Amino acid sequence: MKKEVSIIGSGFAALAASCYLAKSGRKVTIYEKNDRIGGRARQLQKEGFTFDMGPSWYWMPDVFERFFADFDKKPSDYYKLEKLSPAYKVFFGNNESITIEDTLEKIYSAFEKEETGSSIKLKKFIDQAQSNYQIAIKELVYRPGVSPLELVTPETIRKIGQFFSTISKDVSKHFSNKKLIQILEFPVLFLGAKPSDTPSFYSFMNYADFGLGTWHPQGGMYKVIEGMEKLAVSLGVEIRTNSPVDKINVLDRTVTSISVNGKEIATNLVVTGADYHHSETLLEPEFRQYSESYWDRKTFAPSSLLFYVGFNKKLKNINHHNLFFDVDFDAHTRDIYDDPKWPEEPLFYANFTSVTDKNTAPENFENGFFLIPLAPGLHDTAELRETYFDKILERFERLTSQDVRKNIIFKESFCVNDFIEDYNSYKGNAYGLANTLLQTAFLRPKLKSSKVEGLFFTGQLTVPGPGVPPSLISGKLVSGLIQSSQGMESQLKI
Repeated sequence: MKKEVSIIGSGFAALAASCYLAKSGRKVTIYEKNDRIGGRARQLQKEGFTFDMGPSWYWMPDVFERFFADFDKKPSDYYKLEKLSPAYKVFFGNNESITIEDTLEKIYSAFEKEETGSSIKLKKFIDQAQSNYQIAIKELVYRPGVSPLELVTPETIRKIGQFFSTISKDVSKHFSNKKLIQILEFPVLFLGAKPSDTPSFYSFMNYADFGLGTWHPQGGMYKVIEGMEKLAVSLGVEIRTNSPVDKINVLDRTVTSISVNGKEIATNLVVTGADYHHSETLLEPEFRQYSESYWDRKTFAPSSLLFYVGFNKKLKNINHHNLFFDVDFDAHTRDIYDDPKWPEEPLFYANFTSVTDKNTAPENFENGFFLIPLAPGLHDTAELRETYFDKILERFERLTSQDVRKNIIFKESFCVNDFIEDYNSYKGNAYGLANTLLQTAFLRPKLKSSKVEGLFFTGQLTVPGPGVPPSLISGKLVSGLIQSSQGMESQLKI
């Protein structure tokens, strides 16, 4: 008889885990509380427009290739991928902007135009970032975070200083131009942590950005979710939507069942890809590994205020991805991490997939996805959302030299309250735990429960960290940990 595995949630990490566990011969059932799978990567369709509700950057394509290759598949078996050219545009004040193109040589030229000699510095910086990327992907991120020794390799020993310096110090050491500094710091700010708290080693994200490029699955990021769903189902995984898990039941410190919509379902093993803090609240207090004070002390990556906007015309002077850094970068960073509050003048990001993907909006229309990074746990009201939409739209119109307000057909929003309601997200965080030195690898919440046999965790609050590629890796790590621990148990019984 196959061992039964119950998986809570259906985001990237949970779907990845389901595929690996089904491939290993287990009977796998996914329980998703919402009416569609995908977790934070759900899709919104309205009036002929299609929006990715969460992740919108397809970086680190090699991680996706490695995932599908584990099942003798390729991404192209499930979706068509396009490298964006240009990758994105960054707007600054005084009608200045910098476009990041699709090759390193073009990016070197863009930097050189902005600051004489910066192309030489950038090449040296990216060479270091590429080296870090090779070590991170080949040596570190596919390790389960059970021991500090996982970080000790000949390569990491040579780079030990990078774990105690920061991205901010490293970038400022090479560059003096404020705009270039902000471009190099943006990957860690928008995807996880304050640059001044992020170890220099994480410059590998800059190689992911400039070296590997920015890609787009035609139809949107949800096409990846649909591809993973198709793979999972082909492996025998059963997916049940509208099935919130109310409780994880334990007897003799071992998982026995889960309660779904008030009905008890027997199971040998539980993997939860839901928010880690919420997952532990499904247990009786004595079986929780981490206290409320533990979570309160942690540094979380930002939450977000998101807007999904349908425009009844094509917009001007925009790219697929656009960053608006025309206000004080450092002030907004402080408002997220140092003194959490709604920012006076927010940085924001705007995505228009319809610029390169005609199937995501009606003909001659545009779909707009706007994101403001926020501190988690902020007071969230409809009035505040409207205030901030007005703030960013006024700047958007000014910086792109066009009037668009009268062309809005509809606008939907998503913020702290929705992250809590839809995803049971701790304080409404959007990206999980920040990548600080004290929240790296074995210092993150564990994949395996230390108090309940048969209970495992996956996703961006555990190993290896926030973002879509790390979530895919997390699903692989937890399945590997299950197989090794179950194998040990079998040997002990013989």
